[in-house]
Amino acid sequence: MEFRQLEYFSAICEELHFTRASEKLGMSQPTLSHQIKMLEEELGVPLFDRIGKKIAITEAGKILLSECKVIFSSLKNVKVQIMELQKVTRGTLSIGALPGELTQLVSSLLIDFHNIYPEVQIKIVNFDDIVERVIQNQIDLAITILPIEDERIRKHPLYKEDIYLTVSSDHSLAERESINFDEISRYPVILFPQTHKCRQIMDLTSSTCGFNFEPIIETTAIETIISLVKAGAGVTALSKTYLNMYNDTQLKAIKIVNPTLSREIGIIYHKDKYISQATRLFMDLLSNHIIELKLAEQSTFQN
Repeated sequence: MEFRQLEYFSAICEELHFTRASEKLGMSQPTLSHQIKMLEEELGVPLFDRIGKKIAITEAGKILLSECKVIFSSLKNVKVQIMELQKVTRGTLSIGALPGELTQLVSSLLIDFHNIYPEVQIKIVNFDDIVERVIQNQIDLAITILPIEDERIRKHPLYKEDIYLTVSSDHSLAERESINFDEISRYPVILFPQTHKCRQIMDLTSSTCGFNFEPIIETTAIETIISLVKAGAGVTALSKTYLNMYNDTQLKAIKIVNPTLSREIGIIYHKDKYISQATRLFMDLLSNHIIELKLAEQSTFQN
């Protein structure tokens, strides 16, 4: 079995079409077919079901594809480590975060990181399925909500935070220091959609308490939520991360009690992934930034 055959095989799995895969690889379709046939003969099993012009990956093919991903990832790790041994600071760093304030938290570090590693190409992406992106090795690390129970994932807790009822500074509740959770349902609420993690905490808690929220407005745009709250259209629930990042004097944060709403934020990455110097630097920058924002008194991240 040759490495190039595994590359050919992976390309076909991506395209599910021999002709398109051959064009992508810059080789003739008969040559590609011959290489895959040799691979199948060596393994003693078909890797693709061929039905007319359509193909599908067999169960044996799925096993090989899974192992190919491990092999390619390991080789990439080797290259990164050798580059660092040679003190090369070029490369790429892809960071994922849940949509919302965690994406903004990560993005706020771009200038500092670029000043230290100007040759490293950095990419910030946000997805709701951030854990799956880490598992599939599509990103180097992610900032998300813990706990996550998956043996393929390594976790580093960063800080714990409460979620606060947030109202305009001239709202009738603005003088309150705390509010019982069930009281919130008496007021018009403006919330993120149900796919948002902060909203899910609200919905799960309300369901446990025997009621459900019916927001007057739902939106993914945090700027819209804030504008509506400032205008007195309703109240919302925001994390300490957002409140400390923006410190808006036109908003008042009220502690939610009975029960308190809280969550834990952490860094995750694939257990088999090599953590480069650039990645470790970003982790350190993030940990220090969290302390500066008074989200944590000290970093819980350890190299």
